[in-house]
Amino acid sequence: MSLSAVLKPRTISKLFLAIEQSEGVGARVRRSIGTARLRNFSPFLLLDHFFVSGNAGFPDHGHVGQETITYLLHGQVDHEDFTGSAGTIDEGDLQFMTAGRGIVHAEMPRPQKDGSPVVGLQLWVDLPEKLKDSEPRYRDLRKAEIPTVNPSDKVEIRVISGQSYGVESVKDLAYTPVWMIDASIKPGGSVSQPLPEGWNAFAYVLEGDVIAGTTVAKQYNNIVFARDGDGVELSVPDSYDKAARVVIVAGQVLDQEVVQYGPFVAVSKEKIYQAMIDYQNTANSFERARNWESKIGKRIQSA
Repeated sequence: MSLSAVLKPRTISKLFLAIEQSEGVGARVRRSIGTARLRNFSPFLLLDHFFVSGNAGFPDHGHVGQETITYLLHGQVDHEDFTGSAGTIDEGDLQFMTAGRGIVHAEMPRPQKDGSPVVGLQLWVDLPEKLKDSEPRYRDLRKAEIPTVNPSDKVEIRVISGQSYGVESVKDLAYTPVWMIDASIKPGGSVSQPLPEGWNAFAYVLEGDVIAGTTVAKQYNNIVFARDGDGVELSVPDSYDKAARVVIVAGQVLDQEVVQYGPFVAVSKEKIYQAMIDYQNTANSFERARNWESKIGKRIQSA
């Protein structure tokens, strides 16, 4: 659909506040997907808005059968895994990780000199069944690689994945097709964002208040859209005294069962049980975890 055409906005199926909870070791997250309010919203499994201070974080843990997308909003996060891969993402960067047949890694935010928390989003995306046995891999997307577009003097859009206002993102970031658009909207500004037909979509409000249709969504609200319509329309009225920042996400629905045990995701209970046994016994896809410990995960022990 072209942006010059009249957009038929999707209706809102639900809107709710992401409630803060503890996660990892000493970390705090606001979780909206992966809760009783919204579970297995294919292909999305989890959405956490994380806030991590000091030496808290996410030490050595496993993943199976999914991809994770980490979008860093403030600070730095170090990562390290049992394949020998290690690195750091900075503010504005993203990391796309494919767990595939299995990986053990650590994600540790760096303590900030000013004491501020490291802040970001982490989205878990289901893998198509035929790709669940793929080898683990990473793809870092640096802030400088992300194209931006300004449809007006009141709107700036970062096209992380997908396309917006004629601007296309970097390709081949993840196996499961996902669009991610980061929109900053000043008072008096609006966004009209077409989305692929039939995909599930939501918009998470990072900052400020935004209007979706006739509904007001506030900070930390997740706006979940029905599959009707051509896309989404979001605006901030002139009368508002502050700008809003919203991340719009859409993904191709996968026609498969979802059986999940924490970060282990499969299409049957039998495969989940086998993955757990392999993880506990460091066998099959987890052989490289035997006698492996991350260096960065030891920050918590030394704290």
